[in-house]
Amino acid sequence: MLNNITVLDLTNVLAGPFCCFQLSQMGAKVIKIERPQTGDLARQLGSDEELSAMNMGVSFLAQNAGKKSITLNLKTKTGIEILNKLVKKSDVLVENFRPGIMKKLGIDYTALKKVNPNLIFCSISGFGQHGPLCEKPAYDQIIQGISGVMSITGRQQDGPMRAGYPLADTIGGLTASMAICAALNQQPRGCNIDISMLESVLSTMGWAVSNYLIGGVNPSQNGNENMTSSPSGTFETQKGLLNISANEESQWQKLVSCLKRSDLLKDYRFSTRKMRKRNRTALKEQIEKVLKTKPAIFWEAKLSSAGVPCGLVMSIPEIIKHEQITSQNFTTKLKTKNTIGRDIEVMRSAARTKTSKPQPIIPPPKLGEDTFAVLEELGYEKKIIETFMKQGVL
Repeated sequence: MLNNITVLDLTNVLAGPFCCFQLSQMGAKVIKIERPQTGDLARQLGSDEELSAMNMGVSFLAQNAGKKSITLNLKTKTGIEILNKLVKKSDVLVENFRPGIMKKLGIDYTALKKVNPNLIFCSISGFGQHGPLCEKPAYDQIIQGISGVMSITGRQQDGPMRAGYPLADTIGGLTASMAICAALNQQPRGCNIDISMLESVLSTMGWAVSNYLIGGVNPSQNGNENMTSSPSGTFETQKGLLNISANEESQWQKLVSCLKRSDLLKDYRFSTRKMRKRNRTALKEQIEKVLKTKPAIFWEAKLSSAGVPCGLVMSIPEIIKHEQITSQNFTTKLKTKNTIGRDIEVMRSAARTKTSKPQPIIPPPKLGEDTFAVLEELGYEKKIIETFMKQGVL
């Protein structure tokens, strides 16, 4: 994996920290460099006010396990000197400052590649380092709106709707981690990676964007309906919602057989895939007449055994407790009782191999927890480090 790789994490909040969290789980040594006193803004974010007050907010705990934390004032000459020493011994640097800030500080790629020609320098920003919007501040919701995600999410009568989690930040982070892993394979190493959250999101919207670019169709909101096929969407049952995706002809036939509605096969309105799409509302009404006689959990078992793709619409607590997740040890418990008064449970990487299961081993760090240890590794004596702290460098 990424053993013997050192990553400097100069990022804040989500996209960058999520990227470095993935690299950490793959075996990289990640040193998180934070602002003195306040640190990563995510330390104050999350639903638990007690943890936020401790500078260990839930939002921070979610994607910073496995990292070391040092504080460093990059607006000081000494802070820059320390960073340069770290860069010299590192393989990757990830930052998500507003475009131009790193250059203003004198630590952009042009400057740092002189310190380490093999450095992989990755910048993550809302719109990338160039273009008319590059200097525009961008958070996840801004990108969701500009990218067109909101215009195709939800129902038309409700207006544009954002995805229920920070989709743009997360996709941006994943794109960055993928690019970094590719760059680590390049010989000789050393490059400047420019990650645009906007383009990262757009690249995942292949079907929707291609319907416009190639098919000339302006994508629209379709709620829970899959407009590429029918019956394919969310259906009401006696209790609970059920997603059904009978996209293939054989699956359609199995579905009506399970529902004991073979008469639908003879109905001209539903005779072909094209006709079923055209008359999807009428077809849904016919299917729900049967589904409403039993709860969703009954139909999921019955349809699944017959080979019809379907699944319950579950809440986050329900899926986290589901045997499919618990049997795979997708979450892991970390001992943090000594630092925040309780142990925590976090998600691990979704990737795995036959010989390894990437996951965080050490808990998220307190702000500056590793400052002394990291600087001593660089050759600084304890008295010098204490002086730096008095000077506000650390």
